[in-house]
Amino acid sequence: MADDSGSEGFYWYDPPQRGQLSIEKLHIPARLQRRVLQEPYEIRVDTAFADVIKACAAAVDNRPQTWINDGIRDLFTELHKAGHAHSIECWQDNKLVGGLYGLAIGGFFSGESMFSRKKDASKIALVHLCARLWKGGFSLLDTQFINDHLLQFGAYEVPREDYLSKLQDAVARPARFQIPQLTEQELVSLYCKEKTKD
Repeated sequence: MADDSGSEGFYWYDPPQRGQLSIEKLHIPARLQRRVLQEPYEIRVDTAFADVIKACAAAVDNRPQTWINDGIRDLFTELHKAGHAHSIECWQDNKLVGGLYGLAIGGFFSGESMFSRKKDASKIALVHLCARLWKGGFSLLDTQFINDHLLQFGAYEVPREDYLSKLQDAVARPARFQIPQLTEQELVSLYCKEKTKD
């Protein structure tokens, strides 16, 4: 993370408590689940990675400054080209209106940032991400920190030692981010149906 978007360098952060989301037990509020299944946006994967990270880095009224600087944007763009960084995108009328990006290593996914220009767009992108991670065999979804936005999905913290143990297991786990045999809507419908059984 950088101190701010204008910083030249960036730093590795290793907080004593690490934010997590459960892939299998993600809490999806009933209203949001209904909206996800109504398909208000076209969901695309890895079609506009550079645009997603640019939107995540942009200053907006409720977030005038971000930690994403040019160095981070360049690094993650290269990681995306190498097949390690991914984006989930919400499109409406052929315009990018929300999404998120992150890094996948084995069965580990680090959610880096998200943005929303239309109602629930980043939330819907997160549900689609978790459906993909669930089907692809991922075991760890790292959020680094937790905030009010993530708390509604059941975000929690674990001590550094527990996190590092889970991380070691996750990166060694075989997993796949691309799920070509299912459409996005089939994938998220299966995920929501499976969660209803719990």
